[in-house]
Amino acid sequence: MGDALPPAYQITTVAPDWLNKGDNAWQMISATLVGLQSVPGLVILYGSVVKKKWAVNSAFMAFYAFAAVWICWVTWAYNMSFGDKLIPFWGKAKPALGQKFLIKQAVLPATTHDYHNGTVETPTAMPLYPMASMVYFQCVFAAITVIILAGSLLGRMNIKAWMAFVPLWLTFSYTVGAFSLWGGGFLFQWGVIDYSGGYVIHVSSGIAGLTAAYWVGPRPKKDRERFPPNNVLLMLAGAGLLWMGWAGFNGGDPYAANIDSSMAVLNTNICAATSLLMWTTLDVIFFKKPSVIGAVQGMITGLVCITPGAGLVQGWAAIVMGILSGSIPWFTMMVVHKRWTLLQKIDDTLGVFHTHAVAGFLGGTTTGLFAEPTLCSLFLPVTNSRGAVYGGSGGVQFLKQIVGAGFITGWNVVVTTIICVVIRLVMPLRMSDEQLTIGDDAVHGEEAYALWGDGEKFDATRHAWYSDDTQHPKVSSGVTQNV
Repeated sequence: MGDALPPAYQITTVAPDWLNKGDNAWQMISATLVGLQSVPGLVILYGSVVKKKWAVNSAFMAFYAFAAVWICWVTWAYNMSFGDKLIPFWGKAKPALGQKFLIKQAVLPATTHDYHNGTVETPTAMPLYPMASMVYFQCVFAAITVIILAGSLLGRMNIKAWMAFVPLWLTFSYTVGAFSLWGGGFLFQWGVIDYSGGYVIHVSSGIAGLTAAYWVGPRPKKDRERFPPNNVLLMLAGAGLLWMGWAGFNGGDPYAANIDSSMAVLNTNICAATSLLMWTTLDVIFFKKPSVIGAVQGMITGLVCITPGAGLVQGWAAIVMGILSGSIPWFTMMVVHKRWTLLQKIDDTLGVFHTHAVAGFLGGTTTGLFAEPTLCSLFLPVTNSRGAVYGGSGGVQFLKQIVGAGFITGWNVVVTTIICVVIRLVMPLRMSDEQLTIGDDAVHGEEAYALWGDGEKFDATRHAWYSDDTQHPKVSSGVTQNV
C-alpha cells in the first residue's frame, strides 16, 4: 500500500475520457481574465478617463452591457456565433442552457474544413473540455466588444437607448463576425486569419462605435473642448487590468494550454510594450511631454494590433507590429483626425476608431505579412498558410486579410446604422439638454464624488467651485484628448 496516491490526488468522481483538466482549467482562467478586463477593468477605466460629471454614467454603460450580453448570449447568441450553420455568415439561434448541451465535450460543429474535392482537410474543432467552458469563454469576448464600442458614445448617449442597443447589436452584428471568422463561416473557410479578435472584436467595435457616434450626435461644445480625466491614477488601474487580462484574451484562443498559447501570451506583451514606448516617444518628440493617457492609448493599440496574429508571428515581428501600432494610430488620431472634416464632425469620445479599428486593421494586415508557417500549422484550419514575407501563398493571404476587414467594416456600418435608426423611432438616442448640462446626477441621481450635498441638483451659484466646468486658464489638454 506504500505506492497508494495521497488522498488529494485520488480520483473521487469519474471524469469522461475526453476531459483534459489542464486545458479546462486554463480555459476557465482565460475566460475569467477576459471578464476582468471588462468588470472591473473597463468599468474603472471609463469611469476615470471621462470628466467628473460623466464618471457614473460611463462606468454604468460598461457594467450594464456586461450583464445584458450574458443573458442574450446563453439564450440565443452563442449558437448564432458558434453553432450549426444557418447561412454562410450566421449560425442557428438556440439556447445554450440545458445540461445535456453544456456537459458534453465542446465542439464547434461548422468548423470542419474541407479541400475543394470535398475531403476533410482539418477536422471539426473539439477542445478537451465541456461546452460550458466554451460558452463562458466566448461570452466574455462578446461582452468586451460591446463595451469597447461604448467608448465612442460616452458623455451623451441616452442610457435607455443604450440598453436597447446592446442586445440588438450583439444579435445582428457581433454574431455575424464571430460565425464568419471563428465559428466556421465563409471567411473561416476561405482562410482569413483572425487569431483572437482583431477583426471580430476590434475592427467591428471601432467601426460600429464611429457609426453609432455619428447617429447619436456629439457631446455639447463645452464638453468637447474640455474633457479632463477625473482620476488618472484610477485610469491606470483599469489599463493595467486590461493589459494583464490580455493573457487570457490571446492565450486562451488555441482552446488548450499548449505551445501556441505560450507564444501568444509572450508576443502580446512584447507588442504592447513596444507600442506604448513608441507612442510615448512620439508624444515627447512632438508635444515635449510624455502623456499618461497617451501611454495608455499606445498600450491599447499594441494589444489590439497583436491580437489577430498573437500565436502566429515570431517575436521580432511582434516588435515590428508594436512599432507600427504605436505610430500609425498615433498619426491617424493626432494628424489625420484633425484635418479630415468627416472625423471632426463625428464625436468619437475615446477615439475608439483609431485605437481599435485602425489598430485592428493594421494587425490583421501585418499578420498577413508576418504569419510564420510553422506557427500557422499549430493553429489554422487551412494547411500551408503563411504570411507574405514567407513567399508561397503568403501574398494571397495578405489580400484575404484586406477583404476580411472590408466585410466586417461594411457589415458594421450598415447594421449599426439600421439599429440606431430603429431605436431613434422609439426614443431619442441622445440625452436631453438638461441631462447633458448636469451629468450623472440628472441621469442616475448618483455621483462619483460627493463634493456637495447628497441628492442635490447642480446649482452653478453654489457648486461652481467644484464643477469641472469651472473656467480655467487655457492649457494643453494632453496629446490624446480627442476633441
